[in-house]
Parts: sequence; C-alpha cells; structure tokens
Amino acid sequence: MSDAARANIHRPSTLDPEALGFMCGLEIHQQLSTGKLHSRMPSKLFDVGIDDIPRNWQHKERRLRASQGESGRIDVAARFEAQRNRSFIYVQPPNSGLIELDEAPPLSHDKEAIDAALTISAMMNAKPVPFLQVMRKTVVDGSNTSGFQRTTLISTEGSIETQSGSVGIDVICLEEDSARKLDSRSTNSGEVVTYTLDRLGIPLIEIATAPDVQTPDHAKETALALGRLLRDTRMVRRGLGSIRQDLNVSLACGDRVEIKGCQDLDWIPQIIRLEMARQIHMFRLANELREEAGLPLLPDDRRDDNKPIENRVSRAAISRIPMKLHDVTNKFTKSNSTMIERSLMTGCSVIAVVLPGFSGRLGSKELDEEGSQLPRLGRELASAAKLAGVAGIIHSDELPAYGITKEEVNLVTDSLGTQGNDAFVLCVAPEWQANLALEAVIERTRMAYHRIPQEVRNVVIKKGSPEDGTTTAMRPLPGGARMYPETDIPIRQLREEHWESINSNLPLTQIERIERLQSYDISENQVEAIIGAELDDILVAAADGRQFGTPSFSAKSMASALLDNTRNEIAEGIDRQETDVPWSVIAIALYACENGIITRDGIIPMAIKYFLEGPISLQNTFEDRLEWFQNTANDEGFTPADNSAIEEAVDAILKDRYEFVDERGMASIGPLMGMVMAKLGGAADGKAVSEMLKQKISQMTEK
Repeated sequence: MSDAARANIHRPSTLDPEALGFMCGLEIHQQLSTGKLHSRMPSKLFDVGIDDIPRNWQHKERRLRASQGESGRIDVAARFEAQRNRSFIYVQPPNSGLIELDEAPPLSHDKEAIDAALTISAMMNAKPVPFLQVMRKTVVDGSNTSGFQRTTLISTEGSIETQSGSVGIDVICLEEDSARKLDSRSTNSGEVVTYTLDRLGIPLIEIATAPDVQTPDHAKETALALGRLLRDTRMVRRGLGSIRQDLNVSLACGDRVEIKGCQDLDWIPQIIRLEMARQIHMFRLANELREEAGLPLLPDDRRDDNKPIENRVSRAAISRIPMKLHDVTNKFTKSNSTMIERSLMTGCSVIAVVLPGFSGRLGSKELDEEGSQLPRLGRELASAAKLAGVAGIIHSDELPAYGITKEEVNLVTDSLGTQGNDAFVLCVAPEWQANLALEAVIERTRMAYHRIPQEVRNVVIKKGSPEDGTTTAMRPLPGGARMYPETDIPIRQLREEHWESINSNLPLTQIERIERLQSYDISENQVEAIIGAELDDILVAAADGRQFGTPSFSAKSMASALLDNTRNEIAEGIDRQETDVPWSVIAIALYACENGIITRDGIIPMAIKYFLEGPISLQNTFEDRLEWFQNTANDEGFTPADNSAIEEAVDAILKDRYEFVDERGMASIGPLMGMVMAKLGGAADGKAVSEMLKQKISQMTEK
C-alpha cells in the first residue's frame, strides 16, 4: 500500500511530508515605501469604499481581451479570464494619471525602488543581473488597465537562513502592484467589476524561494525570516495588505498549486496541511473512478505519468460526462425555496447537468478530527462555477436542502433520466451565466479522473464556522506564454560601482539593531517595542543630537516620547499628518524639558506652537531656537517652578488635607498630585512634584 493510500486525511497534522514527497516554496510580495514604479506618482492609498468615492474622481469603463504573447500563443490563464464576459470600471484617485490609465507610456524605474530591490538582493547574497529588462506579464482579470503587469528581474541565486536550515532564493523581481477591487455586481449582460487605481503601480519586491521548505512549520519559519529581513531594510511599507505570502505546494501523488491570500503567518502550516489532505483525497478519487471505468490507475508519483494513457483517460472522461445542459426551470415554478423563488422573479433560470456515476462522490460538508472541512469534489465544482460569477451551485449529494423538497428532487431526476449512481448539479442564475458556470462544472468533473490540475487557489480562512483555512480554485496556473518584453522602457544597465555602493551601505540586521539599543539606558521592553515600530534609527539620531540640531540628550526621554505617540499628538493638535511633524521639533522640545526650560506638561503644547510659529529650520542656530523656547515658555506659563515653589505648594496642600493623608498614607499621592499641579498653575514638572510628595508624606507617616 502506498503512502498516499495509508495517509489519514481525517487528521492532517499527522501527514508525513517526507513520505508523501512534499515540496514547497514561498513567493513573497512586499510593497516598497517609495513612489510608484513607473509614473512618479506618490504611493498613497485612499481609504474609500464603493459608496463614498468623491464625486470629482473620474471613472473610465473598459473591456479587456487576451492577446498573443511573444511566442505567438495566448496564455492559458489569460484565455480563461477572457471567457468570463466581464467589464471593468476604473476609479481615478489623485495619485493616478495617464500612465495608470494606460493612456501614456510608462517612465523608467523609480530610483529608490531600484536601490531597495538591490539592497534586499545584497542582504540575501543574491547575484544581480547585469541588465534590467522590463517584461510585460499578461493579466486580464481587470486589475491592470493595460492587461499586463510590468516586472523586472533584479537578481538570482540568493539564500536566507532559518533555524531549520538554509532556503534558496531563486529570483528577486521588482514589479507593479495591481489596482484594488472595490465592487463586483452581476448584470444580464455580464459581470461589472469596479477598481480604484490608487494602488496600481506601487512597487512590489517579489521574492521566490527554491522548493527547500521541508515541512508546513518550516514554511511559517521561512516567511517570518523573510519578513524580518525586509523590515530590516527600512525601505518597505507596513500595515495590512502591504505584504502577501503565496505558497507553492505539491505532493508526489498530486501536482503544484499556488495558494494566494496567506495574510496571517500563523495560518500557513494549517493551510499547507489541508492542501496536502486535498491532494491525497483527489488522487484516491481519481483512482476510484478509473478502477470503476476499467482504466489504468494513476502512479503514486506524477513523474511516472504516461501521456498516451492520460490521453486515453481524457477521452473516456469526455465520453462518460457529455457536455449537455438541461433547463429544468419549470420543475421549480411552485417551489417554496426562498432562494429559488426570488431568483426566478428576477428572470433567472434553473439549469442542470448530469454527472454519470458520481452519486455519493461529490460529498457534503463534513469536518475532520481537527475541526476543518474535509476535502470533497463538490467544493471543487462550486469553485469552478463561481469563477463565472454565480453565487454557487446545488448538487444532488446535499439534497433535499435549501428549501428544495424531496418531491422536487424526484421531478428533476425524472426529467434528466438519471440512474441510481448518477449525480446532478443545479445552477440558479441568468441563463448565459448558469450555462457558463455549468460548463466549468463539467470540465472540472472530467478532471477528477486525472491528477489534480496545476492552478492558482485562494485561501479561505473563514467559511461559516469553524475557521478552517481550506482553499478554492481561482484560475489555471499561468504558463510561459504570459511574459514578453516591455518595449516602452529602455533596458537599464546595472553598473558595478552602483552594486558596490549598495553592498557598502547595507542596513543593520535585527540582531545588530538590538545590540545597538542595549548600549542605551532603556529597558528590554522598550528595545523590543522601538525596533518593532522601526523607530530605533530615530532614537539613535536623537541621542546623538547632531542630525536634529541639538546637543545629545537622554535616550530614555526620547524612547518614552516615541512609544507615547508624541509625534501623533502634536499632529492631531494642528490637524496635520503625523509624517508632517519633523523629528527635530520633538527633539528640541524634549531637550528643553530635560534642561529645565519647559515643564513636562508643556512638551506637546510648546512643540505645537514651535511647529506653527517658531524658528524650526535647522539653518537657525541652536541658541536661537532654544531662546524661543525660553521666551515662549514664560508667556505660555510652562516655565518650571523651582524647588522652593514646589515645596511651598506641597506643604500648603498637605496642611489642608492632613486627615486625608493620615488615612491613606502613600496612596494619597495620586489625588494630591492634581491639587499641587493646579496650585502651581501647571508650571511644575510632574516628576518633581511626585518626588516632593513622597518625601513629605514619608516624613509625616514616620512621626
């Protein structure tokens, strides 16, 4: 018995990667924090949905078609997308122009993006290519107005270290990100998809590893290592959607699939294990169908496949499952199913296909022993149908259900003339769309006689309850015919001195950054938080002082300001973006506080006033800028009270609240702080007031 036959898909965590011929590699797509790659537009995202698009944003409507690549062939994925009868509306935000609309030729590469890609290459010990040739990669799902994505090979043959061993880096590319999908709606003439062009053209670094990933857990480990290295560059964007992980997974009994949408790294091992279970299930199903039909079985390893035999099986599958569609709408004219009743009222039809010999093989929703959905052919058929834009399909293995009665099922089987071991599939949609969906269902059912197809799949983290991490089919895996040279952008030579400059100025690694911060008087928690927020360079520059035009001052003070979101508070006080506030404004305000020129409570208001009215340019001397703080602090009431004034105010409050202090002891410090600060009119350092209260109350309680 083969390993695939013995494997327990009811417990995916027990599957043995090595015994099953597991192969896996990752593709990482990370947005860079530079301008757009080929248009000199800013890489800004606008947080708008389909219902709140500003009226002054233009809309353009397009249809796309697949064209031949350089080889003279139309790519299989492109051909598939072209059959989906879709039109596209493009919304044009302020950071998109004629280039994003494909109405003007692209510009050469953004220089900062090139440097970022080369820096990442050098950090992975990859070999750069001598000439940067932009290629067009056919994409006709509407996410690129031109029908292709521009991509440039930067380097090859790198590596990255993980705890489980070295993982090779096959290629590092620089490419444009796609447009963002806002909406999709079905019409009688086809699907209409709306995209916004704000993301289109943002530079992406694409990193493809070799198939060196050893286990599902090693895949997560590799993704974490790649993410850390990318963040170390300080050249990448942060936040939701700025990085995407794709998984290339195969077993010996299956074939390579590319799984997209792995946003949460913690899900990676689960996603891979469920894909392993799916490939095993579909392999077993194929051999079960072949055995019943008297056809040769699939070998345990795809490398042993015999093309003439597969051609024979393909002809048999076509013969056994004819491309015949049946309109059974009249069987549901009196249906009590809410879904069918509403659909028929809008002019939809109920179309059916017969799947001979598939009764009981489509499956219904069942969970494995670990709480995830078991693989089933019915889900694969639904995936194929949904690509035509329909909401889904209904098949006989799950009926009666959805308000469809046993009597209606009998009417359909009588109409279709099905036998006892035959299954059928229903699709409720506009006739043209239902026909397209069910044609895809028949094609997918015929594939069940073969090894799984190479394809792109989308991960489903939530599908009702429970969360599972299974996948659904998106499109065929693209082939080489989708790529051809870009003729509008000249080839760029990578000069040796440029590469040497990149290598001599590599950013610090995370370990080096931690060691650097540990030399300052800050806690381990602060070190971790500051590096996580990528603020360590700012802290070091502030502690040194020269970059921000101040003498050096306490790193601890700057660390607290960074982690307390001081910059954001200043920006909110003047209704500006956080990035509009120069770090030098915060640095000199903290310096003024550290040196007793302004109170701690005055840092934010004084920084705001300084930003709006003060001599913030570093061309002004440090003495002039500090003098502004001294003069303005007096006018605004933020000059610190001296110790004698603080002591006098504390004594007065303690005398007035003697009984309260006697009852609460040191616990009275909190309430008394506010009273002392109010008495001093805010002109005191909170830390100094607190220390004075502790000292005085301690003396009182000792008596």
